[in-house]
Amino acid sequence: AAAISSQWRMCGRSRGSGSMAAGSGLRKEEKYDRQLRLWGDHGQEALEAAHICLINASATGTEILKNLVLPGIGSFTIVDGSVVAGEDVGNNFFLTRDSIGKNRAQTATDLLQELNSDVSGNFMEESLEQLLENDPAFFLRFNMVIATQLSESSLLRLSAILWNADVPLLVCRTYGLVGYMRLAIKEHPVVESHPDNALEDLRLDAPFPHLKDHIQAYDLDTMDRKDHSHTPWIIVVAKYLEKWTMEHNNQLPKTYKEKEAFRELIRQGLLKKDDGVPEDEENFDEAIKNVNTALNPTKIPSNVHELFKDVRCININTQSPSFWILTRAVKQFVEKEGLGSLPVRGTIPDMIADSTRFIRLQNVYREKAKEDASVISDYVTKLLESIGKPPETISEKDIWLFCRNAAFLRLVRCRSLAEEFNAETTNKDQIASCMENLDSEMVLYIMLRAVDCFHRQHGRYPGVYNNQVEEDIGKLKSCVVSLLQEWGVSVSVKDDYIHEFCRYGASEPHAVASFLGGAAAQEAIKIITKQFVPFNNTFIYNAMLQTSMTVRM
Repeated sequence: AAAISSQWRMCGRSRGSGSMAAGSGLRKEEKYDRQLRLWGDHGQEALEAAHICLINASATGTEILKNLVLPGIGSFTIVDGSVVAGEDVGNNFFLTRDSIGKNRAQTATDLLQELNSDVSGNFMEESLEQLLENDPAFFLRFNMVIATQLSESSLLRLSAILWNADVPLLVCRTYGLVGYMRLAIKEHPVVESHPDNALEDLRLDAPFPHLKDHIQAYDLDTMDRKDHSHTPWIIVVAKYLEKWTMEHNNQLPKTYKEKEAFRELIRQGLLKKDDGVPEDEENFDEAIKNVNTALNPTKIPSNVHELFKDVRCININTQSPSFWILTRAVKQFVEKEGLGSLPVRGTIPDMIADSTRFIRLQNVYREKAKEDASVISDYVTKLLESIGKPPETISEKDIWLFCRNAAFLRLVRCRSLAEEFNAETTNKDQIASCMENLDSEMVLYIMLRAVDCFHRQHGRYPGVYNNQVEEDIGKLKSCVVSLLQEWGVSVSVKDDYIHEFCRYGASEPHAVASFLGGAAAQEAIKIITKQFVPFNNTFIYNAMLQTSMTVRM
């Protein structure tokens, strides 16, 4: 009955269908061109299918939603029972003077939807506390919940419900000149992690049979000038690597000195003009420049090894997500057909070469990648059959994507807020280690916990009333000392920080809220699209010094 009543209480402001209509693909590509280059069509589809819940239409909350509405989040629901006050209008661009006295969730929803007609917005004119009391299951319908400016008690109640239901929670808070984010998610696998400066998967140290045959088909010594200068640099390196290993007991160049000698060997292969001056062959220049890339050893990254050893990879059952079934299939491939290596990625970098030779070489890698993916697909089918699931449970497209990114798999596991806020399981070592520097961002974390302690004791935050600022300084200092004693951490906090947090008076400056809104939306998109690696698990921003810290709490 409570669930039904909540459904009736929820009001909607739908503008458009929430997704593009058929035939409007061109408009979608034009509208979202830049972000499609980042996370692709499938990432955009995940974004458009998502339903996000925002708790509290504060300055921080509306800035986060703004940065989710603009890229086309499918729908959002704001939960906020507050009435717009003058101070809200002063720091929130999505509330106007005419909004004063109206429900904050409704007003923010209307203005946010003006940013993107493809997004569907809803609001609940109830407080979080009322919903937690009457209909806690309300929050389980969302892909993600973003909570802003919550008291500690309400946050812990909400986080316990979401944690048990595996619903991701992103906690955001602006407190004076401090920004804070906390991600609470049991397990978040990332297939497309998009690592910076990813090394190419060329396998020149251990070429597969078809690549060996392709390399052997080239004879640099008998080529004419045109063919010699248009041979892909990968082939050039491979041919001279054959010469090197023959002269060095089958050992690859490893040290700096050896690699320099190998580069010189390649230089000696440049064709000479009639006067003995080397020809200007750009493909050889590329080969020399890419020696380090070409000699990158073929090995499995340590984080992927850890995934192979994970109990969820070893014990596949009916509850296993696709990620773990695919990981197990790749593990089986590595142990057998892969001969200790991951499936070939199937891509090569752009290079100077004629189109025919480049495409032939590209196809060698691509065909090997397809062959490896086919073997892994068979393993996936057998694993699905073993747990009573049909083969189509995991699509060929998903298998291919997984194989291409097998070297970049990541897994984020956060601690629960209950663990963090329990004095027995608080990450004391991390606090003590960071506080070796008394001006570390960790002191801001301690102060945020201390103002929550103050709120529990006094029913308000320190410094909210000007005539009590001096009095609150002593009370807040007592909270800091009490908190550190409770944790059993022997560190001290400078009085300057205690004075500063009392002067903040729990204010929410728009400049800090705006920064945090951008950062939080970015992390939310990572969770929704399952692309890029989210932070784990606490982010603290110091707006005074423009510094930040990510730490596991």
